Amino acid sequence: MNSKELQSVIEGILFTTGAAIEIDRLAEVSGQERIDVEFAIEALKERYALPESGITVLTIDDKVQLCTKTELYEYLIKIAKAPKDYTLTDTVLETLSIIAYKQPVTKMQIENIRGVSCDHAVNKLVEYDLVRELGRLDAPGHPILFGTTEEFLRAFGVGSIEELPELNIDKVESFREQAEEEADEQLGRDKTEEDDEKINVDI
Repeated sequence: MNSKELQSVIEGILFTTGAAIEIDRLAEVSGQERIDVEFAIEALKERYALPESGITVLTIDDKVQLCTKTELYEYLIKIAKAPKDYTLTDTVLETLSIIAYKQPVTKMQIENIRGVSCDHAVNKLVEYDLVRELGRLDAPGHPILFGTTEEFLRAFGVGSIEELPELNIDKVESFREQAEEEADEQLGRDKTEEDDEKINVDI
């Protein structure tokens, strides 16, 4: 299969599914090497970058998706269902920032950084599909761990978490110190609970 044929295969798959597809999956389906698929994707991106094209290829966290160009939004909403309208208040945006840069993270960790409850903000972010549950922390109570989604990457125009702007060094250090303090406090609480249980058993 030559490069033009491979581009056609990838284009057809992306158009038909309408979803983000893993590059490795495209290689598997087409029977080609990953490097050849990556070259074909770049060629498609160059083709769609021309002004006369209304389509673009978006790379999201090692996945690829065929999308319409954002500058066509005002025309698309006249015929298609309008996309989600996010209302990101300062509180919600601050919570999202903490999750994005510190993920995976629990609600308690977020609240220790912000100093206030984050239930409403996290629930809103989950509702907007910007944040999702990643599993549970291996700690007492097994709190839920949260992280960002593909929709988050798509909404903020980045291909992966690594492409997020770097935080101010002072802010990073503040996050780190708060996380360490939280870990120490949790260990202290766990130790106290263990001591109390031991006393109750002895009695």
